[in-house]
Amino acid sequence: MSAVLKILSAGPMLTVQDLGRPGLAAQGLSRGGAQDTLALWEAAALLGLSAPVAGIEMPGMGGRFTVTEKTRVALTGAPMRASLDGRPVPWHSALSLAPGEVLSIGGVSSGTTGYLTPGGGIAIEPVLGSRATHLAVRIGALLTEAEALPLGKDRDASAPPQVLRVAPRFEGGQIRILPGPQTELFSPEQIRAFEAASFTRGPRSNRQAIQMMSEAEPLWHMASGGMASEPIQAGDIQITGDGTPFVLGAECQTIGGYPRIGSVHPEDMPKLVQAGAESPLSFRFADPAPLPTGAERLRALRRAITPLLRDPATIPDLLSYQLISGVTAGDDLERD
Repeated sequence: MSAVLKILSAGPMLTVQDLGRPGLAAQGLSRGGAQDTLALWEAAALLGLSAPVAGIEMPGMGGRFTVTEKTRVALTGAPMRASLDGRPVPWHSALSLAPGEVLSIGGVSSGTTGYLTPGGGIAIEPVLGSRATHLAVRIGALLTEAEALPLGKDRDASAPPQVLRVAPRFEGGQIRILPGPQTELFSPEQIRAFEAASFTRGPRSNRQAIQMMSEAEPLWHMASGGMASEPIQAGDIQITGDGTPFVLGAECQTIGGYPRIGSVHPEDMPKLVQAGAESPLSFRFADPAPLPTGAERLRALRRAITPLLRDPATIPDLLSYQLISGVTAGDDLERD
């Protein structure tokens, strides 16, 4: 029997997510998947994987978890209060979870959404090539207490704990945007007004779109009368009838008729989705640039990983770790 991750208690919006289902927009299905895709790449780097695997997305609040076989788990995305059998553990880390131990994850301390990724990934049956829950089209469902999720094989379950130094992206900031097919419909004055405004996340935000609220007069507003509906995608910034910008999210519709002033740079989407209700956001147009490949992304992340230094007295299964490798008796060493 394969290893299982048991959910002892669950926050209100937990789902299984991976990188989603790109390439199906023509069939009416948006990408879906993790809101903060960088968090899954961070987990892959911490776990020594060649690509991201399915984990649990935890908006706002986590839960309590245990496993039936020893496995590693990576904790990435928005920092959340976490403990293992009552002992605090750091975020942005990978550590081993033994059968019977309880990993407790509380609320976010900054940002919006954290991720728990097992070493072998969550091995539920794929749908259309992905294990991602897509609530808007009823693929999968919210995770609840007492569920048991099958896990893939963690090939290095006893690896020592590690931590990852992450670049700040949980307090808002400036977001790069790229011009789109309708950007030229906006006047230079409207573009300048949009770039000069400060925004925060609005209450009408979810996985389909993120509402941008501002105290500035919406001089960037454009009437959409007579505009034909066109294909849209995650990251597009629609200007609705009252001038409110909405940044389309992972589960957005695939067709829309509101004018789009531009699209968030893919590398800045994690920063935008992790901005909390009071985190200031601003937008600046930027030139397109090549995106890193998956291999390039992993190499960069792995350079920021270091061992987690822990007091041996707090590690109950210390003898199960391979603490020293490559040791010889020294007989083959050259002597002067």
